[in-house]
Order: sequence, then C-alpha cells, then structure tokens
Amino acid sequence: MKKFLLSAMFGLGYILACSQAPDSIYFNLYTDSLKKGSYNYINVEGVFSGGRVLPLDTTQLVFSSSFGSFHRNSLWIPFDADVEKVDITVRLRSNSSRFIERTVYIKRKDD
Repeated sequence: MKKFLLSAMFGLGYILACSQAPDSIYFNLYTDSLKKGSYNYINVEGVFSGGRVLPLDTTQLVFSSSFGSFHRNSLWIPFDADVEKVDITVRLRSNSSRFIERTVYIKRKDD
C-alpha cells in the first residue's frame, strides 16, 4: 500500500509539473548531425519554476522543420535527401510566441 501511495504522489507531482508552462525551453540533442533514412529524436527540455527540468513532448510542443517530417518528437529524413542542413523550430503550445530554433546538419558519410 505504501508503494502505491508513493507512486501515486510522484505521478501526481509529474502531472502537475507538466500542466504548468515551463519558464524556458532548450534543445538537448544527442548528436550533432541527422541521419538519412532514420528517425532522429529531437530532445527538448523545459525548465520549470523551482529549477525542475523535464523532457517535453508533442503534448506541450509543436515541432516544425525546413525538411523532413515529424512523428512526435522524431524527425524523419528520407534516404534520398539532397539538403545539407535542416532548420528546426519548436513552439510551446501554451504560448506560440515562445519558441526556439536550431540548424542541424545532415550526416554526409555512411556509418
């Protein structure tokens, strides 16, 4: 019973934190380039009041890019892409005037 209550409290805390708008958002990319023919995860984190940092997803964010297509937080770059870089924009759903942008290059050489 104690484990259930503890889990419920943490879950409620997470839901309450996510229901608030973050004070700021930033990219926390795992790589410096995007791969062709792959889903490239675009990690965006929010800093909430009190200093709490949480990953954000499409329930809080709107993703767009100059090339490719988004599936949730992941950007699909086709195998036959002929561009060398992609401009990514992420906006807060709760306040579309708050956004971040980043240019990420596409990997040229195969693994």
